[in-house]
Order: sequence, then structure tokens, then C-alpha cells
Amino acid sequence: MPSPRVASLLGCLLVALATSTGSGSHHVVPAAHTSVGAAVPAPVLDRNFPDPDIVKVGRTYHAYATSDIGRNVQHATSTDLTHWSVAGTDPLPQLGAWVHAEKPRVWAPEVYDNGPGFTMHYTAHDRASGRQCIGVALATSADGPFRPAGDGPLVCPVEQGGAIDAAGYTENGRRYLLWKSDGNCCEKDTWIHLQPISRDGTSLTGQPIGLIKQDRDWENGLIEAPTLIKRDGRYVLLYSADAYSPNVEAGTRYKTGYALAESLQGPYTKAAEPLMTTESFASQVIGPGGQDVVTGPDGRDRIAFHAWNADRTKRPMYLADLGFSQGRPVVQGITAP
Repeated sequence: MPSPRVASLLGCLLVALATSTGSGSHHVVPAAHTSVGAAVPAPVLDRNFPDPDIVKVGRTYHAYATSDIGRNVQHATSTDLTHWSVAGTDPLPQLGAWVHAEKPRVWAPEVYDNGPGFTMHYTAHDRASGRQCIGVALATSADGPFRPAGDGPLVCPVEQGGAIDAAGYTENGRRYLLWKSDGNCCEKDTWIHLQPISRDGTSLTGQPIGLIKQDRDWENGLIEAPTLIKRDGRYVLLYSADAYSPNVEAGTRYKTGYALAESLQGPYTKAAEPLMTTESFASQVIGPGGQDVVTGPDGRDRIAFHAWNADRTKRPMYLADLGFSQGRPVVQGITAP
């Protein structure tokens, strides 16, 4: 899509943030800054490529996305984050035996380098419970093929509605898994959890800790798609909210929020207002969410995310410059709060 001229802002908007943590305490912190006079981003991969996850291996960036075009997982590569080549093969050609044969779609894959090889966490429907759950697969190369590991799903809290949207974080040599309890399936809360796992991601090594749940009106009862990073000495938990629906009106409501913490396990201070919305991109980017953060060849952060095209037939992948001010995110192209 073309990038329209964006009016310069007079300054950075400061808004008081009411906050909420898993324990129910409240705080107030400054809002995120917006970028000034930056162009609204355009798709870097103009095809259906939702829930992008990007990992760098050597000089090559590998992007993975929710299933489409007859593949369990989509895969594309780039050396500059701008020009992408879509792989001709499925990096996850076989699903775990636990996956429902009549509901084989895979959502939101997450890949990381585990040392001797690569780990993929993915979401699929569990045959036994009917819930969406998180499985794991291993490969010797980021190109795949990834092969299922274990006899069943890795995370499958049936009583909480299941689990989706795995994301990884490493600190002091210890690996953690973030995941969302899929409570919106059955009128339950949707929590973002943090849980320690083995280095290769095939086994859980501790109990999950609830970091945040849905508690803002603009979240419309649903949060998902966690991404955890640390910048300026603070933990930044990005997440998506509301429904990603292709419905023309509802699809505009999908958005990205964030929460901050001084320690890994929280408490996390959730921003009162979202970071990226359809409106904040002057309606030129529709329903931005499913985000990931990657460092570019120039050493600067980018935020990767999907958004709907005009007729809601696909969700291309976008990238925008991402900065931080005292740990608070600053996104290129935001023109309104």
C-alpha cells in the first residue's frame, strides 16, 4: 500500500496510564511516546502471513507464520528485513500425533536457536480435549524440517480453555516460555503466563506465573500473542488484544498493547491505552497485532506484525522502526494516540 504523507506532531503526547497487574494492584506511569513525522509502514511481505515470528541465523532472517497455502507453517527468508523470499517447502511437514486430524491448522509458530539445533513451538487443536494447545518440534536447521517431539502437547491446560501463542525469552542462560490461556473460548479469563522450560523447549521445568490478563475496555475481553523483551533496564511485555476478525468493522479493532515491569516475574504495569491501533496509523494499517521484535542489520529494533488488507482477504507482514524511551516503546508511523 502507498505510504501517505504524515503530518508532523507538535510534540510527544504524555498521558497518565492506569495500570493493572496479575495481583490486582494499580500504578500510574507515563504513556508511550509516538514518533514524529514518520511515514506509515507498508507491507514488507504482501501476502497472507499472519502472526510473524522472526529469528536471525548468521546473516539470514527466518520468518515463520500461521498456516496457509496448504502448509502447516509458512517460512520466508531475508538478509535485510525488506526483501523476502518465500520458501517452497513446509518447515513443519508433520504434526504431533496429538493434533486433531480434522482440525490440522497451525497457529503462531515460534522458533529459536537452542544450541545444537532449533526449536519450534506451535499451536494446534488437541484431539483428546478439543482445545487449542501448544506443541514442540525440533530441527537441525532453521529451514527445517522440524519433527514433532514428545507424545502429546507441551502446554494444554484444558480447565483454562487450552493454550495458544507461545513465545520465548532467555535470561541468565535460563529459558522461559510465554503463553496465553485460551479462556475466551469458554467465557474464562485470558492470562499471559511465564513458565520456565528446558533449553531445548521440550519439557517444562517450573510452574507458570500469570503476568497480565484482560482488564481494559479496549481489550474487549481478550489478550494474546505475548512478546517479552528488556530495554533500558525494564521488561517490556507486548501483546495483542481484541478480535482479529475479518469482519470489516470488527477487524479494525485488533491492536497491540504493552506492560512494563522492573523484574521478570512482575508485577507488570499495563498501559491504559494501546500502543498500535488502526486509528493510530491513520487507518492506513488495519488491525495491527501478532507482533514480534527483531534487531535489524543496523543494530536497531524493528517491530514485525500483521494487519489486514483493505478487503480483509489477507494479513500481510509489516515492519516498523521501534525505539524505547525509559523502557517505553516508540513506534514509527504512529500519528494519533
